[in-house]
Amino acid sequence: MSECRRTFGRCAQAAGEGAVAPTLRRITAIVPLHLEVLAGRSGLDRPVRWVAVSELEDPTPFLEGGELVLTTGMRLSGADAGPYVSRLVARGVTGLGFGVGLSHDVVPPAFAEAAESAGLPLVEVPRDTPFIAIGKAVSDLLAGEQYEEISRAFAAQGRLTRAALRRRGPVAVVDRLAREIGGWVLLLDPSGGVRHAADATGRAGQDGPVEDWARETARSLEPEIARLRSAPSPASLALATPDEHVVVQPLGRRGFFAVGSPRPFSPIAHTVVNAAGSLLTLALEQGREQRAAAAQVRAAVLRLLLAGETGAAARTLAALGMRLPAEPVTVLVCQTSDPDALTEALSGAAPACFTAPWEGLLVVPAPDAYAEEVIALAARYGRVGAGAPGVDLSSGQGVRVGPGGAEAEAVGAAPAAGGGPRLGLAVDLAVGLDQARRALASASPVARFTELAGQGLLSLLDPDAAASFAAAILAPLREYGSRADLVESLRAYLASNGHWDAAAQRLGVHRHTLRYRMKRVSELLGRDLDDPAVRAELWIALSL
Repeated sequence: MSECRRTFGRCAQAAGEGAVAPTLRRITAIVPLHLEVLAGRSGLDRPVRWVAVSELEDPTPFLEGGELVLTTGMRLSGADAGPYVSRLVARGVTGLGFGVGLSHDVVPPAFAEAAESAGLPLVEVPRDTPFIAIGKAVSDLLAGEQYEEISRAFAAQGRLTRAALRRRGPVAVVDRLAREIGGWVLLLDPSGGVRHAADATGRAGQDGPVEDWARETARSLEPEIARLRSAPSPASLALATPDEHVVVQPLGRRGFFAVGSPRPFSPIAHTVVNAAGSLLTLALEQGREQRAAAAQVRAAVLRLLLAGETGAAARTLAALGMRLPAEPVTVLVCQTSDPDALTEALSGAAPACFTAPWEGLLVVPAPDAYAEEVIALAARYGRVGAGAPGVDLSSGQGVRVGPGGAEAEAVGAAPAAGGGPRLGLAVDLAVGLDQARRALASASPVARFTELAGQGLLSLLDPDAAASFAAAILAPLREYGSRADLVESLRAYLASNGHWDAAAQRLGVHRHTLRYRMKRVSELLGRDLDDPAVRAELWIALSL
């Protein structure tokens, strides 16, 4: 957001700032006052914030701007018109009321000419209209406008409160607030990521999908959110450009929300925005215990699925108004700093996704038909690992899973028609979960197990552990004090599948020399090189 004016401070608004005030056109239309506009009609729609009566030649030191100045011209003549009007315009006065019948029988023409030239509305006040009557009329109009403002603000707060009481309270509040102010609203997580976005201006639909517009807007606000995050006390931040006005407020520890409007925020808009901020903070904080309880239930459902108790899992979800995803599924594991926000986003997706916490991660069995869309959505909140597609949740083959992944022992195996376990072509849920966990361990923000599998077996090993294993197993060969390179000799022997002539030719030595070296390797390592398992282990060590 370039070339913007910023204000940074407490979440409050000065009294009267941006107050709705009656226009001069509305005041001059009050029939009992008998006011006549003589000049400056183009400025009649300016607001009148107060009425000031003054007979000074220069009343501007005692004015704030926005006033309707009333004078009888007691100390003024036609020669004073130009400088007098110029001073009023420079001070920001809304209009000039000139009383006739006392010092002047008519308004001096020079004042009409000066006012028209400066664009300052000039109103003739007849002898029978007391200045106090104009002041009372403006005061009554201001009071009426303030009452209307309070009524509108109260009604808007009621609508926001009812929205907060709905099932997805924060989302409903954001949607309602956008309509109330005729602008846009972003609900952001603590890192500044978009939880939910609403737009009542129509701009998002013109610029592309709402999600793209929301992410772009959130990125533009990152510097401002960083300032709020480092503020010593709760504060709001206001930004203004010629085309847009934005307010950003913190929501306690639960994140931030940003509100934008093409118009400056009026007092009612500020009141509504502050009320929405309070409701959002309360809804997000109060919902934490409910979310924690729901997460525990979903974790229990995941354990049931891993144990092969698909029926019990389905019944438990049905009690929560949810159901198992359509099979087959792709198992995803997500690492995110805000699992609540990700869970909420996935529950609002079409179709809604089942999620469950697991060892500090979030597990999502996503239907294969929608897996890529779910991966793209989850990637906005952190890193994602995806297992191979085709997991059958109701395969009946459960596997006990511990911190290290899937164990080999199957439980609750359902017999197939032929009498064996009914595995079919689908991959077991626990295996899919283990695959997704291994994919997540890669360095990529989004990793798929199928991609890792294409890189070979070695890509599935922990790099640090594998390097330590290789160093330890080959250490006796590297430390052997001989001119013969036993490591390279072993590499050539294994690469030639144990064929002496081919390996010796590869090294440029006689086959008997190679036989001697391999005997020494076997003695140093204490391993039988004729054992296929030993060969495989040594080849892996040499390949790292």
